[in-house]
Amino acid sequence: MSAKGQPTAPAGMTPMMVQYHALKEQAGQCLLFYRMGDFFEMFFDDARVAAQTLDIALTTRGESGGEAIPMCGVPVHSAESYLARLIRAGHRVAIAEQVETPEQARRRGGSKALVERAIVRFVTAGTLTEDALLDSRVSNWLVALAEAAGERAWAAVDVSTGCFELGPLGDGVAAELARLSPAEVLVAEGGPMVAEVPPVLLHERPRGDFDSGRGAARLTGLYGLSTLDGLGDFTRAELAAAGALVAWLDRAGAGQLPWLQRPRRRQSGEALLIDAATRDSLEITRSANGGRAGSLLAAVDRTITGAGARQLAADLSAPLTDASMINARHDLVQWAVDQDGQRFAMRESLASLPDVGRALGRIVAGRGSPRDLGAIRDGLDGARSLRERLGRLAGLPALLIALLPAFDGHGALVDELQRALVPQPPTESASGGYIAAGYDAGLDALRETAAGGRRAIAALEAQYRDRTGIASLKIRHNAVLGYHVEVTAKHADALMTADSGFTHRQTLAGVVRFNAPDLAEEAARVVQAGAHALAAETAHLETLLAMVAARADPIAATADALARIDVATALAERAVEGGWCRPEIADEPCLHVSGGRHPVVEASLAAQGEPFVANDLALAPEDRLWLVTGPNMGGKSTFLRQNALIILLAQAGSFVPASRVRLGLVDRLFSRVGASDNLARGRSTFMVEMVETAAILSQATERSFVVLDEVGRGTSTYDGLALAWAVVEAVHEVNRSRCLFATHYHELTRLAERLDALSLHHVRAREWKGDLVLLHEVGEGPADRSYGLAVARLAGVPAPVIARAKEVLKKLEAGKAQTGGLAAGLDDLPLFASLAEAEPQETDPLREALAALDADSLTPREALEAIYRLKGLAVDGGRA
Repeated sequence: MSAKGQPTAPAGMTPMMVQYHALKEQAGQCLLFYRMGDFFEMFFDDARVAAQTLDIALTTRGESGGEAIPMCGVPVHSAESYLARLIRAGHRVAIAEQVETPEQARRRGGSKALVERAIVRFVTAGTLTEDALLDSRVSNWLVALAEAAGERAWAAVDVSTGCFELGPLGDGVAAELARLSPAEVLVAEGGPMVAEVPPVLLHERPRGDFDSGRGAARLTGLYGLSTLDGLGDFTRAELAAAGALVAWLDRAGAGQLPWLQRPRRRQSGEALLIDAATRDSLEITRSANGGRAGSLLAAVDRTITGAGARQLAADLSAPLTDASMINARHDLVQWAVDQDGQRFAMRESLASLPDVGRALGRIVAGRGSPRDLGAIRDGLDGARSLRERLGRLAGLPALLIALLPAFDGHGALVDELQRALVPQPPTESASGGYIAAGYDAGLDALRETAAGGRRAIAALEAQYRDRTGIASLKIRHNAVLGYHVEVTAKHADALMTADSGFTHRQTLAGVVRFNAPDLAEEAARVVQAGAHALAAETAHLETLLAMVAARADPIAATADALARIDVATALAERAVEGGWCRPEIADEPCLHVSGGRHPVVEASLAAQGEPFVANDLALAPEDRLWLVTGPNMGGKSTFLRQNALIILLAQAGSFVPASRVRLGLVDRLFSRVGASDNLARGRSTFMVEMVETAAILSQATERSFVVLDEVGRGTSTYDGLALAWAVVEAVHEVNRSRCLFATHYHELTRLAERLDALSLHHVRAREWKGDLVLLHEVGEGPADRSYGLAVARLAGVPAPVIARAKEVLKKLEAGKAQTGGLAAGLDDLPLFASLAEAEPQETDPLREALAALDADSLTPREALEAIYRLKGLAVDGGRA
C-alpha cells in the first residue's frame, strides 16, 4: 500500500502531488494524514474539512489547475489529540508515513528522489488502541453484522484488549447494538442491514468481505489452525460476520493485524434478553440525555480500575440466566462484604495497578511503547502479590479460587522486565533512556562514553572562554549543526581570524556560530556512542515486546481476573455503603421485595438531603400481575422501574437496594415506561408506544418480567381504554408473565373481578387544605381518584383554568353516574383467552394470485394465461 519514489508527473502536477493523489485514492473516504517532516499535512477538501473540525489555520501550497491548493497540518508529536477530535466528529483517517529516510531516497533515486510514503494505518472509531483516543472506563466495540443461509449473526471485537465475541442475532439488530453500544458497525455494502444501523455508526464494506467461506479461512489463518473445530461450532452467518471483522482489521492495519483472543460464542438465552427500548427506559449504562451521569451504571460503579469499570458495564448490559453462575458471583461479593479488611487491602492494591489489557493490546498490535512494557511489569507483579496474599487465606469462595491460577506463571517475565526497565519508562522510545543501568554492560559502556564526551565538551566550553576571554561563549547543539560554538555578534570578529582555531558556520541575528577541530572530535564520539546506545536499547525493546506478545493469552487471562475481582469488591463496597442485601434465587417464577429502592433516584435524593420511600412487592404465580393506579408524580414509574432494576442487578451478580429479595430467574426483561416520537422513522409517540407494546406481547414468556406504564394514553379515550383493557388481559391470560401495569384508566380495576392472578394497588396521596401531598407509598386496592386537578395546580396551571376544569369534571362525573361510565357493558365481555382465534383478515384474491406467480419460471404461454386469469379476477372485483 505505497506510493513509491519518483512517479512520472503529469503536466502541471509535481511528483509530490502525484504521490499524494495515489495515496488519497487508496484512502478513499478517509481524511489523509500525509507525513512531511515533523507534520502531517492535509490538502484539498481534506484540508477544508480538517481545518473546520479542528479549528486550525487553512493555508495554501502551490497550484493545481490554476488554483491554489488548500492545505493544513498538525504536528506529528501531538497528532493523537487531533486524531481524537476528528474521530469524535465522525471522521476516519488514513495515516501515510515516510517509510524511508531522505538519505535512503537519495541512494535509491538520486538527489531529487521523492521519499517513499505508504499508508500504514486506517484510524476509525472502532480500531483505536491509544489511551489518548479512548475512555479508559468504556469498552470500544467494533461490530460486524452478517446474513447467510437464512440466518443473521453479529461479531464484535474490542481492538484495545483483543476481546472477540460472536453470536446469533436472535433478538434483533437494535437489541444487540444497544447491549454492545459499539463505536463502529460494519455491514455489507447496499445490503438489507444498512437500514437497521444508525448512520453515525455505519461503515459499509464490500460484500465479498462477508462471505462465510472466506470468513472460515480467515479465522483458521489467523489462529494457525487447519480446522475450525478447535474454536467452536459456528453458523455460516457467524463466520461471515467474524470474517468481515478480520478483513477490515487487516486493511485498517495495512496488513498488521491486532491481537485477537479466540472468539467466544454467546449462546442464545445465556444472558437476560433486554431490547433497545427497555435499555433506554431503564437507563442502564446511559441516561436519557445520552451521558453516563444519571444512569444505573453511574449509581452502582465503585470500581477503581478501567478494566473493572468496563467489566461492570458488560455485566449490567448482559445479566446472567444461569443460577449457579449468579450464585457464584453473589458468593464472591458476600465474601468481600464480610471481609472488610481484605476488601480494603485488595482495593488499595488494585488502585495502583495499570490497565494491563489495553497495554497488552497495543504491544501485540505493534504499537507498544516502553511505558506499555512497564504497565505489563507492574500489573503482573501486582497480580503476583495479590495471589500470594489471598493464597494464605482460608474459606475463599469458589469463584475467587477459580480466578487465582490466572495470576500464576508470570514470574520469569516480571523478573526480566524489572531488571530491564527503568522504574518509570517513557511513552516515546525515540530518545532512549528506558533500559535500566546494569541490564546490559555494553549499553552501560556506550552511555558512559557518551556521558564522558559530554563532560569533555563542557570542559572545552570552559577552555574556550579562558582562551578567548569571551565569558558569554557557549557550546550548543541542534539537529542541523550538531555541537557548535555560539557567541554574540559583537564578539564574533575575534573568532573570525585565521589563527583563532575556529571555523565560521552560521550567522544569525545577534549570534554567530563556529566549529572547532577538538569540539568536532568530541562531538563525533558523543554522537556515535549515543547512536550505538540507542540502537542497543531499540534491540532490547523489540526483544522485550516479543517476550510479552508470546505470552498474550495468559496475560489477558490475568487482566480479566483482575477486572472480575475489582467488580466484586466494588459491588461489595456499594452494598455496604447503601445497605443492599443479597438476593435469594428461587426456582419458581416469583419476585418478593421488601423495602425495595430505586438506586439512581435514591442517590439523587440523598444528594439533596432527602430520604427515599422504600416499597414492597410480592409477585407469585397466583398473584403475578399488579395493576397500579394513582396520581402523576406519585411514584408509579419509579416503583415500576426500581423492581426491573432489582432483577437486573441480581442477575448481573450484584447485591440489590432492598432489605430482602427473593427472585425467580427472568429470561426477558421488558420496560415500556414513557415514550417519545421517532420522527426520523415516521413514527409518532403513540406509534412508538404500540410498537414497543407489540414486541412485549409477542415475545414475553411465563419467565419474563414486564413493566407497562400508561398503555393507550396516546390516542382517544375509548381507543386507549380498549387497548389497555385488551393488553392487561393478554398479559394475564396468554403471556402469563410477572407484570407491573400502571394506569390512569380506573375502569381497568374491574378486571380484578375477572382475572384471578391480578391484584389492585395504588400509590398513596392526600389532599390537605387544598394542597396535594404525595406519600410515594404503594398500598393495596385501587386509588380513590386520579388527583389530576391537584397535580395541575401543583404544576402552576392558572386558577381560572383549574376552576373551569372542576366545573367540567362535575358534569362528566354526573354523566358517568347515569350511564355507567366508559366501561359500561364491559363486564359482559368474554375473557381474552376465549378469543384466542385472531380476527380473520379480509383477503384479496387478485393480490394473492399475483403474489403466487413466479415470474422468472413462466413460459411465454403460461405468462399469457396468467395475464388473462388476473384480468378475470379484476373484472370480478377480486372474487375468486
